[in-house]
Amino acid sequence: MGKFANEIKAYALKNAIEFGKVDAGRILPKLFQHGLEKNEVKSVMPEIVEIVGDVNRISKTEREKLFGDFKKFIKEKEEKERGLPELPNAVEGKVVLRLAPYPSGAMHIGNARTYMLNAMYAEKYKGKLLLVMDDTIGSAEKQIAEESYQLIEDAFAWLGVTHYGDIIYKSDRLEIYYEYAEKLIQKDKAYVCHCVQEQLRNNRVNGMACGCRMLPKNIQMLRWKEMFKMKEGHATLRIKTDMLHPNPAFRDRVLFKISDRAHPRVGNKYRVWPTLEMNWAIDDHLLGVTHIVRGNDLMIESDMEKYIWDIFGWKYPELMHVGLVQFEGIKLSKSKSQQEVISGAYVGWHDPRTWSLQSLGFRGIKPEAIIEFIKEVGFSKQDITVPIDNLYAINRKMIDNESNRYSFIVNPMKLSLKGVPDWKTISVPLHPDRKEAREISVGDIYISKVDYEKYKQQEIRLIHLCNVNLKVGQVTSVENKNINKITWVSKYVLAKVFMPDGEWINGFADEGIESLEVGQVIQFERFGFVRLDAIKEEEGKKIYEFWFAHK
Repeated sequence: MGKFANEIKAYALKNAIEFGKVDAGRILPKLFQHGLEKNEVKSVMPEIVEIVGDVNRISKTEREKLFGDFKKFIKEKEEKERGLPELPNAVEGKVVLRLAPYPSGAMHIGNARTYMLNAMYAEKYKGKLLLVMDDTIGSAEKQIAEESYQLIEDAFAWLGVTHYGDIIYKSDRLEIYYEYAEKLIQKDKAYVCHCVQEQLRNNRVNGMACGCRMLPKNIQMLRWKEMFKMKEGHATLRIKTDMLHPNPAFRDRVLFKISDRAHPRVGNKYRVWPTLEMNWAIDDHLLGVTHIVRGNDLMIESDMEKYIWDIFGWKYPELMHVGLVQFEGIKLSKSKSQQEVISGAYVGWHDPRTWSLQSLGFRGIKPEAIIEFIKEVGFSKQDITVPIDNLYAINRKMIDNESNRYSFIVNPMKLSLKGVPDWKTISVPLHPDRKEAREISVGDIYISKVDYEKYKQQEIRLIHLCNVNLKVGQVTSVENKNINKITWVSKYVLAKVFMPDGEWINGFADEGIESLEVGQVIQFERFGFVRLDAIKEEEGKKIYEFWFAHK
């Protein structure tokens, strides 16, 4: 028995009790707070897998009984991390936080985590929550998508976040940013730079100021006015910092740039646009934001905001940085998703490959599961990677009892059998833990070719029906024997399932799905949870289209 065996057993039992089943990937991160070193991960994983398998095989009653013996091995920190750490210097009713989405596409699950932390804090302290569309012009690689505004609003509404009042748009506030740009110039803290990129890069690396910086502020003001008439890329407004600052990226950063790209809301009304740190330094002060919760990827922007606040003598809001969340085997990228949506490679922003909140809803993931998942991840200051199965486990627990069971088979083939009882219909449970049942017709039997090839030399059980020796095509008995089980259908309807990788899987579903309503989530036994998205006609035949949620 390894040195972490008790801890593994404790967390495995705890998760199995909470979610019905536990995955090995959920246990490993917990062990680091018990002293696990990175070089020990490879050796401890087999033991995790073995213990998790044992826990998954025992009953709910046994788990609860065993957990009483192992609960002591769970650190108290485990429970505390699920909550929100206190905001520094927070006064109930006086806290002001902000949601700051950049509308380049639908919010994905990674974005949602940081936004929801802000919303949760606002609720916790009975504070004010602002929704500020951070829609400055952005870059050519990451452009604003006009449909994003509504997608973002819809996503927040889906998550239950509607208490932010009127939406504030950065694109309506350009004149305010210009006013403060001129104040920085008048304070001799900003200058207009005409230097080419390569020269600027060399200057920053070598800690050298360019000639543009040396010009007096009255000349800088004239150059600022001229900047509005100059060609794109020919000038920027830069802030004056210490050219020997330890971080070269902090030296004389850009505050404004020229862009001739049309903006979805204001068209070509403006050509000179502020950077993130410039507009937020001004707005966090003017909007009265008291606490900023943002990702670790914006550390340097936070430092630059502080620098600007110092110039104006403004009080700092409290800054809290949260680690970014990544998912094992999944790359979240709004830029890539935007390209694929525009090209038609994705069916839209609700395509499962975008990992947008819309896509998760289409798959049958509940908003409550997203919120619970965010709470479970907690407020970690370190970047973390978690299995997407953690979200699925939470959702599974929420939808399992309400999701009726039906049959679906891929690559169907007709099974010729001897000794079939004279069934007309049989009663099949809608759910293994409920008493309700439904009647289904029994005639010709269809199974998956994959199942047939796998078990063709064996006796198997057609689930809910009978036992069959596939080698001789003979019904052997009807008792529920402890042998391999496979799914079957008799009277069928055509169905297809849209998978998370963007592929369609076609097959036969049993007649029971004809009673479903669009939007309903069910479980195809031994396949997974699915949501009925549409009922269509293809080549004169009715076909039921589902989206796959998870196992």
